[in-house]
Amino acid sequence: MSIFNRQTVAAFLLGSTLVVGVGAFAVERHMGTGGPHAAIDASAHMERMLKHLYVEVDATDAQKAKIEPLVKAAMADIKPLHEQLHQIHKQVVEQMSAATIDRSALETTRASGLALADQASKRIVQLLADVGDTLTPAQRQKLAEHLGQMHERHGRHG
Repeated sequence: MSIFNRQTVAAFLLGSTLVVGVGAFAVERHMGTGGPHAAIDASAHMERMLKHLYVEVDATDAQKAKIEPLVKAAMADIKPLHEQLHQIHKQVVEQMSAATIDRSALETTRASGLALADQASKRIVQLLADVGDTLTPAQRQKLAEHLGQMHERHGRHG
């Protein structure tokens, strides 16, 4: 495999991982596409995540009332991106299953995946900024430390 191909696959996987990593799975389940009980399970999962966030930053009731709708809106915005990325994943599988490899089609698919990842990333950054606007500087520092710890844990296990 040439370096270009490895870079293409790595970039595509990075884009896919980004969308999934920012909660697309939870979004899918929250929006009810994972079966009859998935929406309930995902909603409960989201509630647990938010409660954990609130404890981590010692959020006030007023802050909680502002943060929850921000998170729900972001999840709703990311859901279609996740669905599109799922379709792109299917395209890659189909393209790799073909009798001959169409490098141009793979590149187009890769670029589409990265564009979706970029959209999701922008939406997550918007959410972080919106949530950050509701927190005090000390709370934002606590949140940043918590996110850093989560990143370290995932780095060791991923």
